Amino acid sequence: MSCVISETHPGVEVVPQAVTHSFFCSLLQLTGVLDDCFCDVESIDVFNNFKIYPRIKKLTERDYFRYYKVNLKRPCPFWPDDGHCAIKDCHVEPCPESKVPVGIKSGNYNKYSQAANTMSDMTECEQANELGAINSTLSNQSKEAFADWARHDDAQDHFCELDDETSPDAEYVDLLLNPERFTGYKGPSAWRVWNSIYEENCFKPRSVYRPLNPLAPSRGESKGFYNWLEGLCLEKRVFYRLISGLHSSINIHLCAEYLLDEGWGRSVWGPNVQEFRQRFDTAETKGEGTRRLKNLYFLYLIELRALYKVAPYFERAIVNLYTGNSQEDGETKELLLQIFNEIKAFPMHFDEKSMFAGHKMEAKTLKEEFRLHFKNISRIMDCVGCSKCRLWGKLQTQGLGTALKVLFSEKEIKNLPEHSPSKGFQLTRQEIVALLNGFGR
Repeated sequence: MSCVISETHPGVEVVPQAVTHSFFCSLLQLTGVLDDCFCDVESIDVFNNFKIYPRIKKLTERDYFRYYKVNLKRPCPFWPDDGHCAIKDCHVEPCPESKVPVGIKSGNYNKYSQAANTMSDMTECEQANELGAINSTLSNQSKEAFADWARHDDAQDHFCELDDETSPDAEYVDLLLNPERFTGYKGPSAWRVWNSIYEENCFKPRSVYRPLNPLAPSRGESKGFYNWLEGLCLEKRVFYRLISGLHSSINIHLCAEYLLDEGWGRSVWGPNVQEFRQRFDTAETKGEGTRRLKNLYFLYLIELRALYKVAPYFERAIVNLYTGNSQEDGETKELLLQIFNEIKAFPMHFDEKSMFAGHKMEAKTLKEEFRLHFKNISRIMDCVGCSKCRLWGKLQTQGLGTALKVLFSEKEIKNLPEHSPSKGFQLTRQEIVALLNGFGR
């Protein structure tokens, strides 16, 4: 590792720009088996560092995956907006329409080849004519009821509140030009977002406080909290660990790309080991740091399993990651298939079959509760005051939500038609971009 540092900053322990998550974890010597699965940290590190990360990094730099359409102007649905972050580095620079690949902004990006799109369009026209004939005999009230049912059916497998891509407030963002980093956004506004997520959406009784919760009236005992957590059923325990892992992922990236200096009109970002230790060091966090990092690995395994499960969806010849540039599209799909092949060879996947496997009606109720809790968390992301933090929070939440959608759609994926678009299981481009970028994070 090269150690070229041109400047230092008071009060901040600075390390080389080449520092990554693996370096941070080496500080804490994280090792051993993860809870709720048969896998160890060392095996994941080797697999990810040598097989997955180099390829996923290249993939997320390609045109199909770098442009993400998002609405950053949606109001917070849970409390009065306390104003957006005024720090200049919180700003997200939208992508001019002229810069977005023609195939993406035309709307024909949705995975299928030109022949399949033509066939699909003809089928849709026939269906529209049939619907028109039916609708002529219906009252306006009945038509509205059918529309409501259709919207309800479409939303049944969604774990996230999806942005309406047709909204005038939805804009394309180039993720490479708006990287995830610490912008200076912190304090009560940021704490309230995470507090709402943990306290109201993680199946947790209000009488049990999270360790090191800055907004809790008392710090509480870690032992009591984890006695409660371990007493939960597997599904609810998994839910908490996923949210904790997502939180850890975001915090690690903020520590790795920390705002170190704003002097002379030029912002400088780099790794902040001191900040990382405050959040993850065993001694400074009373043992919490190790749990948080292990939950990050757990999140990795869940999303890895989702990619394993969704591979047949993308392996069909009909699927084309369409940007309008045939050479680019072919290379992008080939790279994605390489990643799937590596994932299939990994021997220690998370086994989701143990989830929601009890009494049929109870399992169905629990699954729906699980889905609605996560969907609520996706809505909370619209309460993040910093636009750049909101962007990456929404993207990674949607990525995890898409992973959950995949894991709970195994039968539909197995029954996919090889040579025609699927009606039983579909992913929008927004979901695909979020899934792969979220995993890349």
